[in-house]
Amino acid sequence: MRPILVFDLDGTLVDTATDLVATLNVVLEQEGLDTVPYEDARSMVGHGARVLIERGLAANNVTRDAATIDRLFDTYIAYYAAHIADTSRPFEGVVAALDHFAAEGWLLAVCTNKLEGLSMLLLDALGLSERFAAICGADTFAARKPDPLALNETIRRAGGNPARAVMVGDSKTDIDTAKAAGIPVVAVDFGYTPVPVTELGPDVVISHFDELRDAVATVLVEA
Repeated sequence: MRPILVFDLDGTLVDTATDLVATLNVVLEQEGLDTVPYEDARSMVGHGARVLIERGLAANNVTRDAATIDRLFDTYIAYYAAHIADTSRPFEGVVAALDHFAAEGWLLAVCTNKLEGLSMLLLDALGLSERFAAICGADTFAARKPDPLALNETIRRAGGNPARAVMVGDSKTDIDTAKAAGIPVVAVDFGYTPVPVTELGPDVVISHFDELRDAVATVLVEA
């Protein structure tokens, strides 16, 4: 059975924050609210559009009922889909790392709390989607991260085995998901988490994708 690397998307593989925050601010402006500075909003992303909208409202010290949140969510998704890769780009070293692991016979997959359709759209726009045996989002399965079902089912869909899997992510959600599934996890320290990943207990922390090869070798030996 081939080993498998499962990646988070936003803040791990692709630096999407500028497009996510820009979309949030379009939605807030249309609602007659103040925009959120990028420096403040960057750590708000990574948990899906609905949570991001709720955090944007909270930054304005306002709340909205469920029906309004649904309307804002629909507006967000429509705008974001049309601007999904205006400025979003893979983090430095991602493509070379994917090439390396593919050449070594690894399966590659994505397990994200971004909607599956948007994840596909983004990776298509960046020319990356064909590299992955499975791309699974918040709406792919009956549960989403941090429920381990999302990770285990992504591995299954990609044709992998959890016993030969490594998760790569940038947040508490990713780390908690991997731990719940009993899968080693490598955390990148350049993502969107408001809490430094060094404080969240991953197996290894890396600061550049050039370090992923050694990190994966380390966690597989330890496992």
